Formats: sequence, structure tokens, C-alpha cells
Amino acid sequence: MTQPSRDRPDSIVIAASILGADPLRLGEALKACESAGGIEWVQVDVMDGHFTPNLSFGPGTVAGIAKESKLFIDVHLMVSRPAGVLEAFAKAGAKLLTVHAEAQDSPRECLKTIKTLGLKAGLALKPGTPVEAALPCLDVLDLLLIMTVEPGFAGQKFIAGSGRKISRAKKLLEEKAPRARWLQVDGGIGPDTIPEVVRAGANVLVAGSSLFKEPPSVTAPRLRKAISESLRMSPIENVE
Repeated sequence: MTQPSRDRPDSIVIAASILGADPLRLGEALKACESAGGIEWVQVDVMDGHFTPNLSFGPGTVAGIAKESKLFIDVHLMVSRPAGVLEAFAKAGAKLLTVHAEAQDSPRECLKTIKTLGLKAGLALKPGTPVEAALPCLDVLDLLLIMTVEPGFAGQKFIAGSGRKISRAKKLLEEKAPRARWLQVDGGIGPDTIPEVVRAGANVLVAGSSLFKEPPSVTAPRLRKAISESLRMSPIENVE
């Protein structure tokens, strides 16, 4: 796993989750993220109403983002049967597709298909799923996503103790998936929770509600400041 540099805060990626933005002003939100600086990715949470109780975005939204934004497009597929939609999202302009270990389709086969499509491949774990569930997929993934809330809705509170799982995930990637570039966290990420997840080893932070509760020109610097301060702290192997 490529590790964040202790003296380079920009080695930690901030991904803007549009689930936390005003859906009627999505174009404005994307432009605000780009002009704010310090935000490299946009995450599109795709929900099918089965894997999660909510419905959200489709390939059309991704195509619109790809046309209007220069941000790296990260598509998080919170769907029961991802295999049938991988090509559609790839054609729409996604750069990274993440599927869930808990999906009905084989996660490993989905990841292999994603790689065949020329995209980066990610595997997501729900809060109750152990990091060992990623073992069969470690040779084909670029990103491991640790959910720090139950998937489905924006604005949820970070699950206490998630740092321990992130630490275990980091160790697993270092030992068994040296080619994996990213350890991502998603759910309740803001200035108050950034120290725990960064010190535990995460290097991609998904921010939704904390980023869009005020203009990104105001909130993005706060997130970056929290990252910088966290990187000056000692890394920790296990967060108690």
C-alpha cells in the first residue's frame, strides 16, 4: 500500500461525496469544490433500493459530471448486483468503481471486470464485515473502502471505534496487497474524526455533509488543516 507522507498533507486525498450536496445545485457544488482547492476526487454513491433502503444516482449523473468537472470520478456501487452495471458506469466516465464484498455478485469477478474495462477497482466493507473478507480480492484491488457508517444515507454519525478496523485494514494491505494504492474511509468524516482515521492509516477521506454544510471554500480548508495536524501526530497501530 502506498503510504501517505508524514510531511506532505497533500498525499491524503479528499473525495467530495455529492450525496451530501444540494441535488438541485450539483453543478454549482462541483465548481465550488474545484475552486476551493484541496479536493481531488468526487464520489458518486449509487444505491439501488435493495442493497440500501435508498435510491440515488445513475450513469447519467456520472456522464454529466465527467462532462463538466475535472475531478477524478469515484463511483461507489452500493447495489446488490453490480456486475450488470459496471460497463455502463465505465462508459459514463467513471475512473474508479468500488463494489461491496456483501453484494450478491462475486466481488472478485466484478473487480476483474473493472480492471478489464481499464478502470481502478475498489472493494468496500460495511461496518459489520471483517477486514478478512477482502482476502480473496487483494490481488485485484486498487482501493479498500472501510465504511464508518451503515451505507444508505448522508449525515450519519461516525461509528465509534472504527479506527481499529482501519488499522487492521492497513496492516492487511501492507502485508498482502503491496500494489494497492488507497485505503479509503467513508461516513461521518470531518475535522473531529479525521485525526483518528488518518493516524490509523487511511489516505482517501470521503467528505459529504461536513464539506457541503457551508461553502467548500470555507469547509475544505478546515478539512485540510485537520489532515495537516493529524500527520504531525504519531501514527498509531491500534486506536482504542
